[in-house]
Amino acid sequence: MTNPITRGRRHFEDLVIGETFPLGPKTITREDIIGFAREFDPFPFHLDEKAARQSLLGGLSASGWQTGALALRMLVDAFLGDVATMGGLGFDDLKWKRPVMKNDTLSGTATITGLRRSRSNPDCGVLTMHLEVRNQRGETAMVLDLSNLVEARKSETREIGDAAQ
Repeated sequence: MTNPITRGRRHFEDLVIGETFPLGPKTITREDIIGFAREFDPFPFHLDEKAARQSLLGGLSASGWQTGALALRMLVDAFLGDVATMGGLGFDDLKWKRPVMKNDTLSGTATITGLRRSRSNPDCGVLTMHLEVRNQRGETAMVLDLSNLVEARKSETREIGDAAQ
């Protein structure tokens, strides 16, 4: 049965390990940083420019979680919005390598690093991607590996006696 929500989107069988997608650009403003921090991460170096200048970061910086949210938005715009995704499964190896400061412009790449059939759901596959987010100087701000469940066009069937995987 065809899922009307995912019809016309790329399915598990359409994806290729090594495929890379450009992310961004997205410029982050003072207002973006303060607005996010007020609601989700209210530390002084995200809210107050004077306090931020006196901090280890030396200026107003975005929350790492805001950087992650921006990366997800750029990933959806560049790739996942056209994929029959069934939802995220989690992430590994998240590293904030460099603070994102006000007026930084973020871009980056997402690369498919793994594809396998779901062990528990034969109608889906697991997509693994490596994301790298950089600022306008090409400096890496954040990296992470993201896993997503993706609908397959055809179920994988197992013969009786096959080992469960």
